[in-house]
Amino acid sequence: MAERGLEPSPAAVAALPPEVRAQLAELELELSEGDITQKGYEKKRARLLSPYSPQTQETDSTGQKDRNQTPAPTAAQTSAPSKYHRTRSGGARDERYRSDIHTEAVQAALAKHKEQKMALPMPTKRRSTFVQSPADACTPPDTSSASEDEGSLRRQAALSAALQQSLQNAESWINRSIQGSSTSSSASSTLSHGEVKGTSGSLADVFANTRIENVSAPPDVTATTSSSSSSSLRPANIDLPPSGIVKGMHKGSNRSSLMDTADGVPVNSRVSTKIQQLLSTLKRPKRPPLKEFFVDDSEEIVEGIPQPDPNQPKPEGRQMTPVKGEPLGVICNWPPALESALQRWGSTQAKCPCLTGLDMSGKPVYTLTYGKLWSRSLKLAYTLLNKLGTKNEPVLKPGDRVALVYPNNDPVMFMVAFYGCLLAEVIPVPIEVPLTRKDAGGQQIGFLLGSCGIALALTSEICLKGLPKTQNGEIVQFKGWPRLKWVVTDSKYLSKPPKDWQPHIAPAGTEPAYIEYKTSKEGSVMGVTVSRLAMLSHCQALSQACNYSEGEAVVNVLDFKKDAGLWHGMFANVMNKMHTISVPYSVMKTCPLSWVQRVHAHKAKVALVKCRDLHWAMMAHRDQRDVSLSSLRMLIVTDGANPWSVSSCDAFLSLFQSHGLRPEAICPCATSAEAMTVAIRRPGVPGAPLPGRAILSMNGLSYGVIRVNTEDKNSALTVQDVGHVMPGGMMCIVKPDGLPQLCKTDEIGEICVSSRTGGMMYFGLAGVTKNTFEVIPVASSGSPVGDVPFIRSGLLGFVGPGSLVFVVGKMDGLLMVSGRRHNADDIVATGLAVESIKTVYRGRHTGLLAVPQTCQARAYLSTFPLSVPSARNPLPPDLRVARVLTSFRIAVFSVSVFYDERIVVVAEQRPDASEEDSFQWMSRVLQAIDSIHQVGVYCLALVPANTLPKTPLGGIHISQTKQLFLEGSLHPCNILMCPHTCVTNLPKPRQKQPGVGPASVMVGNLVAGKRIAQAAGRDLGQIEENDLVRKHQFLAEILQWRAQATPDHVLFMLLNAKGTTVCTASCLQLHKRAERIASVLGDKGHLNAGDNVVLLYPPGIELIAAFYGCLYAGCIPVTVRPPHAQNLTATLPTVRMIVDVSKAACILTTQTLMRLLKSREAAAAVDVKTWPTIIDTDDLPRKRLPQLYKPPTPEMLAYLDFSVSTTGMLTGVKMSHSAVNALCRAIKLQCELYSSRQIAICLDPYCGLGFALWCLCSVYSGHQSVLIPPLELENNLFLWLATVNQYKIRDTFCSYSVMELCTKGLGSQVEVLKTRGINLSCIRTCVVVAEERPRITLQQSFSKLFKDIGLSPRAVSTTFGSRVNVAICLQGTSGPDPTTVYVDLKSLRHDRVRLVERGAPQSLLLSESGKILPGVKVVIVNPETKGPVGDSHLGEIWVNSPHTASGYYTIYDSETLQADHFNTRLSFGDAAQTLWARTGYLGFVRRTELTAATGERHDALYVVGALDETLELRGLRYHPIDIETSVSRVHRSIAECAVFTWTNLLVVVVELCGSEQEALDLVPLVTNVVLEEHYLIVGVVVVVDPGVIPINSRGEKQRMHLRDSFLADQLDPIYVAYNM
Repeated sequence: MAERGLEPSPAAVAALPPEVRAQLAELELELSEGDITQKGYEKKRARLLSPYSPQTQETDSTGQKDRNQTPAPTAAQTSAPSKYHRTRSGGARDERYRSDIHTEAVQAALAKHKEQKMALPMPTKRRSTFVQSPADACTPPDTSSASEDEGSLRRQAALSAALQQSLQNAESWINRSIQGSSTSSSASSTLSHGEVKGTSGSLADVFANTRIENVSAPPDVTATTSSSSSSSLRPANIDLPPSGIVKGMHKGSNRSSLMDTADGVPVNSRVSTKIQQLLSTLKRPKRPPLKEFFVDDSEEIVEGIPQPDPNQPKPEGRQMTPVKGEPLGVICNWPPALESALQRWGSTQAKCPCLTGLDMSGKPVYTLTYGKLWSRSLKLAYTLLNKLGTKNEPVLKPGDRVALVYPNNDPVMFMVAFYGCLLAEVIPVPIEVPLTRKDAGGQQIGFLLGSCGIALALTSEICLKGLPKTQNGEIVQFKGWPRLKWVVTDSKYLSKPPKDWQPHIAPAGTEPAYIEYKTSKEGSVMGVTVSRLAMLSHCQALSQACNYSEGEAVVNVLDFKKDAGLWHGMFANVMNKMHTISVPYSVMKTCPLSWVQRVHAHKAKVALVKCRDLHWAMMAHRDQRDVSLSSLRMLIVTDGANPWSVSSCDAFLSLFQSHGLRPEAICPCATSAEAMTVAIRRPGVPGAPLPGRAILSMNGLSYGVIRVNTEDKNSALTVQDVGHVMPGGMMCIVKPDGLPQLCKTDEIGEICVSSRTGGMMYFGLAGVTKNTFEVIPVASSGSPVGDVPFIRSGLLGFVGPGSLVFVVGKMDGLLMVSGRRHNADDIVATGLAVESIKTVYRGRHTGLLAVPQTCQARAYLSTFPLSVPSARNPLPPDLRVARVLTSFRIAVFSVSVFYDERIVVVAEQRPDASEEDSFQWMSRVLQAIDSIHQVGVYCLALVPANTLPKTPLGGIHISQTKQLFLEGSLHPCNILMCPHTCVTNLPKPRQKQPGVGPASVMVGNLVAGKRIAQAAGRDLGQIEENDLVRKHQFLAEILQWRAQATPDHVLFMLLNAKGTTVCTASCLQLHKRAERIASVLGDKGHLNAGDNVVLLYPPGIELIAAFYGCLYAGCIPVTVRPPHAQNLTATLPTVRMIVDVSKAACILTTQTLMRLLKSREAAAAVDVKTWPTIIDTDDLPRKRLPQLYKPPTPEMLAYLDFSVSTTGMLTGVKMSHSAVNALCRAIKLQCELYSSRQIAICLDPYCGLGFALWCLCSVYSGHQSVLIPPLELENNLFLWLATVNQYKIRDTFCSYSVMELCTKGLGSQVEVLKTRGINLSCIRTCVVVAEERPRITLQQSFSKLFKDIGLSPRAVSTTFGSRVNVAICLQGTSGPDPTTVYVDLKSLRHDRVRLVERGAPQSLLLSESGKILPGVKVVIVNPETKGPVGDSHLGEIWVNSPHTASGYYTIYDSETLQADHFNTRLSFGDAAQTLWARTGYLGFVRRTELTAATGERHDALYVVGALDETLELRGLRYHPIDIETSVSRVHRSIAECAVFTWTNLLVVVVELCGSEQEALDLVPLVTNVVLEEHYLIVGVVVVVDPGVIPINSRGEKQRMHLRDSFLADQLDPIYVAYNM
């Protein structure tokens, strides 16, 4: 509570007047409920305390000093008993789910853990709107987000409003941190929870997390990608290498030296520390895994089926025999039907009270007599049958179903409507009042109404007015509901029947009487149909078991529309002419003692309650001491089947025994919708011994056997009996799954009942009905036991000594995990037994419980095996009373993940709980459940208070909660995933064996009869060319020749965002401009031939002219992307690095960029004084070069190609003149490019094939290139497609970024494209330039989207190139279409290729990466043995071609590296000793049935992924794109995803494009899908803003850069979850 300012000490509170203390307590409740804001709370509180401020201040200071010394509250502080004190104390529990023995056991188990406590890494959470505001008092504002990044600034602005109330300036923050001594959660302190931080620690935390940007830090990619326009499209892409990493090799060799310092990240990075903590926790010895490991070496996966533990306890008793109840007595005056009873009492005892309703204050407001009930029911029956339609076409006929929609505070109207339906022989279906269109479970209720054929709903006038209406005043159409006609049943709207009209009351038969709805475990709603005979028989059985007599008063606190509230309060009372006083739920909330007061006032003999009502009465009993319960002969506890109800009954008895309550009056019972009342404890005789309790082993229960707990008292379950079988009934216990086989006497099973008193069917569900209502038990041999059908009750239990029935759980709450059964209620109880006062929200109401303080009290509660309170063995006097919370606010359910059920715990978090309190509670709950139940929790989530879907009476709607969890709509505020603990059925990690393995031949060892996996394009030597271009060896010569031969032929057209031509270049214009630039290089730059020149230009013709100017001058051009003016800090260091690495003697650029390079902003990012000579080419002198440079040999260097790889490495390769010529020639031949052709290029022109297409090919082939800078496309999405249409272009080239931009941006605007007249039927080839596996999904989406405007699906294809050879494959104009294959993902992880059919599980669709270019040969090689592999085997792609690069251009120029990558030979199988270049990509070659242009069968090359990027996990090879594809599918709000590993942990980064509330929803979904589809456990899930994942110009993710930014804590994540 420290965060609320200065708290008065207990002494100060005690000194305040009683009325002030009462007001303070109410204020506390209002705050915890969310009824008042923090600000309003502080204001009102200050006003209350202001008259007493001097003494309060004085005591506060001492209290504060004490708190600083001892942060934990003392016992004195926590108790503070007071008549008015309603705040939650340290010992708070949810009593309904609590047992004192169990609580003691949980605390003992946690005590063990304290000794070996480990510092678990807390999740990192950005302070944001989705965090509950009162908790922010312990977290300083994260100034790290206040960078120059525009995205961050926008984020700051958006959050400032939400944080305004709670965040103050830095000074007050530091003060509050010192006073509160709380650990910052957004700073994610790594201290273990047990440590105490002093003042200096808090200050250090505040300053440690105020990040100071350092110039020498790696460039921040987060700023890059989020800095552009505020649109939803991804901003301009920028290539970013990590600073200082310049390599032309695989990353393995150099990075090993960095591992000591967390892979290049300073060791004090908080992320690194947290991951180290996580690794430490994962190193702990885990529970031995079950024997469900499977070896993933076979063709088919073997599911992990739990094998039975040979040491597990097994049932040893004999087979049980069905147990019979006492015979149902035959009494002569029992009516033949329930309606006859009503007619009898309504006629003869008209003035006797039947039902009393209460107002909101708990006072009787109206009493319905039997006469009134009879007359009104008659009127309603007559109206329903005769007045709703015409005489010939009545709306209702006998046997039709009608809905009864009445609120829980109107029992009188409901009773009249129910009996009116019975008299009219129509079938009532009582349901809850719908409050909104999206009520929890409302759609399923609608399904029930529809399946019952209901078209009419009865309701009261008041209720009808309260239903949600449309603007026209009509009742809204509820989701999933049929159209209903609403009929008001208030007396004034009913017609009086004629005197000669009488209802038809036949003797009770098997015809349906009413339908009671029931929600299943999965959330579906079914209607249990009860016959008139069953309704009557059930009333008779209840009357006999409870010994009901005429005139008795019954107080009913239950829902009168269903279950025991209906059976006792509406049926049995009419049968026996009793008087029911109905206490609605709403009254109980405002006046918890109201039912006790009604018992006292009416001298009631019977009360119908739940454990909840016992607590509420205990809470308020001090407010009124003069109540007497001596009249009660039966206190029926209807949820006595709950195994934790024993504690509630004991506590209530101990408190109210002094008020006349007799121990033998407490009568637990067990009920279910199908079997109705299963068993009830009969009212006892005063002085007779009470039934005993069973203390059972939880371990035994998990295996379904009954074992008295003798060893570990920490895992014991105490249960009380629920009495005997109902009169006239028979009970047996059958196995809960499979055949209904009778259990043994020491075995837990499902309780089945055979009697006339149960339901008859699920309405309209014949199949399910047979399995539930017509069960014939079988013996162990399989033969049926008798021919009497039984009804499954859905309750789990056993029959104990003396035929007493014990219930230990419900089928709906059964969790089958790894072959063991766990009860959801048991796990809830364990969670609540952990000290959760600061964390778990449990609703507004408080109650009382008995907490045993001494050994005597504890011994009493754990007496073995049965313990009976009596005169000799009374309740110990020291069972003290403590105040607790009672509303049930924890949900437990299981989800199916990876071939087993996994336990999920969801709790509501108190509004004022701090992050650290919550995390500590979650950690302790995990430990407690693990110790008590020996089962791991898969996910533990905390959600804001009052946000879980509720049942009509305030409980948690479990199935709806589960559905929200699975679909990612739960919106937790804290989450802890523990897959490492509970997922024990993963496949065994692969261990690579030398030589031949059992299931396949090892890659790289050729098998006899296998074709070597190689392929080649057409042979350049055999292709005849009549073109004069072949005479020239150098590109510069070709340009000069074209300037003379075709001077006016336009080679280039540059377009702007409006689609207008801003610049053109003919052959002569380009030649002359190049000459001038060459002249300037000599005059101004004083450069010599062979000097390197950096070309820093935006995409355009200037760049092309500068390139040829360098060739004319004999210089080596290096094209570099210019820095982003708005983001120099991130982009300029890359430029600087390339300038330094390439040893450039000069920079050619524009005036604008030259000013930018020398600006003050640039000086903040790099050293601007050491730039080489910078020459701007905007105003060139008209001076010709005296002589153009001609290289002595074609092997001389033409240009340097620098690029940042996807692994974040900056690599420069050398391209010779002969390679340039060969490249242009191969592209010309493949694409059939001639002078008359026109192509459109929408690519970045700085490296790879994009540069070659933009700058080189047009000059070589003479075709016209229409240049579209990709940046312009962001301003006008129509630009590219409109240009293609305008110029009727047949061949166009783009990147994946451009394709994605069009697909996402124009997806909904195809009609607009049509109206603009855009037609793409002219396109022959649309080629995506890429250095990765083809993105088939994106290509297919693009093709499908634009097929309506003429795009042929055959047109879209892809290229493949790498650093060593920029163009290996290109589809071109001739040859067969690209082929596709489906491969098995599991085999791929083992470096094997197995082709499967479409639709096969775990299959991956791969597409051919275009046709191999002329002159290119490829071979597939084992990267380790360097031996060739067979056809359709996976290996590294090696290439041999005349346009392969000459080598890497690096600082160190390592000869061994050059030889390994560019001039390497096969270890065997190649007599010609060909020199190959290694691409670094994995792929395979497959011979197809198609025919190539040469007439031979076509060999297709399939690229799988980059070797550098693969993740080695569990001995298998994973490709990041496969995991990312799975993750991207799981939630609509995931915009992008990237994965990488760090110290064998898989880290998944997802971009959230939705609300920040959804951030934590993604954590379990991501963990689930990766586990299900890839058999991997995610270590860390990072949720970030859109645009944070760095993407290069080709649209490829830079995962290593992302990884470095994450470890250096530069991502400003929304949330980081460390899976335990």
